[in-house]
Amino acid sequence: MTVTSDVLVIGAGAAGLMCAIEAGRRGRRVVVIDHAQKPAEKVRISGGGRCNFTNLHCSPSNFLSQNPHFCVSALKRYSQHDFIARVSEAGIAFHEKTLGQLFCDGSARQIIDLLLGDLNAAGGELKLGVEPGPVERHGDGFLTVTSKGPVKARAVVVATGGKSIPKMGASGYAYDVARAFGLAVVEPRPALVPFTFTGDALAPIADLAGVSVAARTSCGGAAFEEGLLFTHRGLSGPAALQISSFWREGEEVAINLACGQDVLEALKRDRRERPKLTLPSALSQVLPKRLAADVARRTHGEARIADLSDAKLGEIASAVHDWRVRPAGTEGWRTAEVTLGGVDTNELSSRTMEAKRAPGLYFIGECVDVTGWLGGYNFQWAWSSGWAAGQAI
Repeated sequence: MTVTSDVLVIGAGAAGLMCAIEAGRRGRRVVVIDHAQKPAEKVRISGGGRCNFTNLHCSPSNFLSQNPHFCVSALKRYSQHDFIARVSEAGIAFHEKTLGQLFCDGSARQIIDLLLGDLNAAGGELKLGVEPGPVERHGDGFLTVTSKGPVKARAVVVATGGKSIPKMGASGYAYDVARAFGLAVVEPRPALVPFTFTGDALAPIADLAGVSVAARTSCGGAAFEEGLLFTHRGLSGPAALQISSFWREGEEVAINLACGQDVLEALKRDRRERPKLTLPSALSQVLPKRLAADVARRTHGEARIADLSDAKLGEIASAVHDWRVRPAGTEGWRTAEVTLGGVDTNELSSRTMEAKRAPGLYFIGECVDVTGWLGGYNFQWAWSSGWAAGQAI
């Protein structure tokens, strides 16, 4: 039996549900389909189950794209303050964790329930466990033959996300649809993902697995000051994930392992006041003990502080404040939080998210070449781009 609607939204994630709600509120007959058995699974698992649903400081400068101006319209017209108001009106308690990141006090399920409640109130229909087929032109609309039968719609919104976290069913479906309509796709790559190392470069890092520090990572003209975590495979934590979006194969990452501290001055003070200290002991005043021992090993070993010249102390401080590493790669799609790249923004209207060469076809959310920083920015792009499309359909 063929289903007919004004709007078919493919993907019941943050962006897809947001779009469907807005279109439904404008009187459109909306059907949302998703291959998963439950809606909004990425919302459910985000933020440790509390959903980092937006960021107080969200602005276009927090996003990566080949066209950095593309996201301006949607983010301005539906901002973080608009979504925060929506959450507040629903009576959902939330808090700022750090750096403007907003989390539910309770469960991420509260955000999902808000979206599903709004979709139901707007008259939208949600069909789960439905595998979408190719999207094709059909008369003045579109036809999609799904695993549960054909769906006809005047407009189709592709909101299936990127390729990150394949265990949840992520795929390149959106890119296949875009290419089928002749739209360009910026080559997708994993983003917000831990770094990996191999061979001799991995051994000293793996030995520090479990150690964490407040660090500054720099690469590709960007820098972030957040937590850094040593792992058995390489480097993780927010500082590593953030800079991974700017890193490219073969490049170095510069890392300050002691943000907010002056290691050279601390060592000079110890040399004056506690000259019998060994270098590992002195460094352990500003670094975790295991990391201090590693820096000492890489520089002047077990030497007494009293025996180290200013020049040698400078070398040691540089090893802390300007540690250079060259990752072998990243953990890839398996652990990447989002996708960098996607449907080329030159192919879309920045106001409506509609494909310029395929009227009636829309792409929103993560499948578009707009990628946010870690910390709620990607959810805000989902809300904003979904809202923008919902106003236009």
